[in-house]
Amino acid sequence: MCSGLTRSAAASAVSPGMWAEMPPRRATKAAEPAVKVEGRLLVTQVKSSIGTKPKHRGTLRALGLGRIGKSNSLPDRPEIRGMIARVPHLITVSETTGSEEQTA
Repeated sequence: MCSGLTRSAAASAVSPGMWAEMPPRRATKAAEPAVKVEGRLLVTQVKSSIGTKPKHRGTLRALGLGRIGKSNSLPDRPEIRGMIARVPHLITVSETTGSEEQTA
């Protein structure tokens, strides 16, 4: 903004036709729905999170785990693989087919 103008004066200084002079926006492609079939990962906690770093405990919670023996079926996506890579010493991972749900 200009240093000598107040907010209302600066707003009135902009002509209303200014936006009409701008070139039109470029058309964007519509995102196609992903029909890709993702595999599933069965993640089971096998070691306690006691004594681990707080980030590791948070990662376990994000994976849906909280105690030894608890399992969760998650989609095989890069985000999930990244979380698994942070806590491999606390969990076991097996690939599954189908849509298995959480088991205690």
